[in-house]
Amino acid sequence: MSDIKKVAIIGLGIGRSHIVEGYLPHSDRFEVAALCDLNEERLNAVGDEFGVGKRLKDFSEVLNMPDIDIIDICTPPGSHFQLIMQALAAGKHVVCEKPLVGSLADVDAVIAAEKTAKGRLMPIFQYRYGDGIQKAKRIIASGIAGKPYVATSETHWVRGADYYAVPWRGKWETELGGVLMTHSIHLHDMLTYLMGPIAGLFGRVTTRVNDIEVEDCASASLLMENGALATISATLGSQEQISRLRLCFENVLIESNHEPYSPGQDPWKIVPANDEVAAKIDALLADWTPIPIRFNTQMKLFHEALVSGGPLPVTSADARQALELVTAFYESSETRTEVRFPVGPEAKKYKSWRPA
Repeated sequence: MSDIKKVAIIGLGIGRSHIVEGYLPHSDRFEVAALCDLNEERLNAVGDEFGVGKRLKDFSEVLNMPDIDIIDICTPPGSHFQLIMQALAAGKHVVCEKPLVGSLADVDAVIAAEKTAKGRLMPIFQYRYGDGIQKAKRIIASGIAGKPYVATSETHWVRGADYYAVPWRGKWETELGGVLMTHSIHLHDMLTYLMGPIAGLFGRVTTRVNDIEVEDCASASLLMENGALATISATLGSQEQISRLRLCFENVLIESNHEPYSPGQDPWKIVPANDEVAAKIDALLADWTPIPIRFNTQMKLFHEALVSGGPLPVTSADARQALELVTAFYESSETRTEVRFPVGPEAKKYKSWRPA
């Protein structure tokens, strides 16, 4: 493939995973041409590991590189909004890690900026990719699953003092939130990806595990637009880590694997109601082609969208939906009332959910 996109990666924590899982498997589509990080030791270590010669500590220098097509933002969450807006204004395509930004007001400003930008923005939701979740998506979209009844989402991970020793973590100003923003946001995206939009939420958040500013436990009751009910629980105090979705439909039970950091991959449990439903599912999946997990597939689909001009695999509207859930969670927990969707400028926490 001749249309190779040159990438600059900003932030080399999770940014290194983008290289290993997303860009190296598609060296015919991408070239990692520049790295940017404030930590010089990490900058040089990653640059040496992958043979990237252009190493910068100043983001403005990246913006001024005419040969860079894509800026991939992997910095702490509190910096995302400013970096996204600068990259779009510079005419670059943008990839940005979750959470995209820190409020619905900010994500709406990003969406407005996209409308006149030369480049395109793709938020990261890599857990959507893998054979398990994509088979489930096909079964549901085909209508075979039938009426959705209930769903559960469990993000039960563990994070302790060593994790929060990193200065920007656990703080409203820099991490923008706790388990809802930086951990369970993945599984919540998978829930709405499969079950559709939310109509209402009653939620609670609390801090019980760590001595931090932000929440590390959360639970909620949801009404989906299709009438189904869903429950969410998330904690950073589970001694066994799992990410689990369980979806009950009229004709099938679907349950994800329990891998905490790759719940989209097989095996998923698919339990049909009867032999007739089983036969329909077998026929539907008979031509299945394996789908690589996580960043591998998301970056491949991103390149295809840039070349073809077609739809992006993940959009700012998807990121808004995820942040809408977060906003509703914080507002509901504070007011002890149900929050109805869509959540717009009239919401108490539209501009910010962070304490004053």
